[in-house]
Amino acid sequence: MLEYSYLDLYLPRGTSRETARRVLTEHAEYGHWELDLLRLYPDGRRYVRLRRKILRVASTL
Repeated sequence: MLEYSYLDLYLPRGTSRETARRVLTEHAEYGHWELDLLRLYPDGRRYVRLRRKILRVASTL
C-alpha cells in the first residue's frame, strides 16, 4: 500500500496566477511533489495540498 506525505500551502488573495504557478512548479520539480487538492475561494485565496510518495527502504542485510 502506498503512503503519502502531505504539504499544505496557503496563498494570499493578492497572489497572481503566474506567481502561484511558479511556486507550484518549483515544488514539483525540486521536491517531487504532485498536486492533490486546489481550492480557490471567492475572495481570491488559494489553498493547495501537495503530496509525494513515502519510500520505505528494506534492509538487505
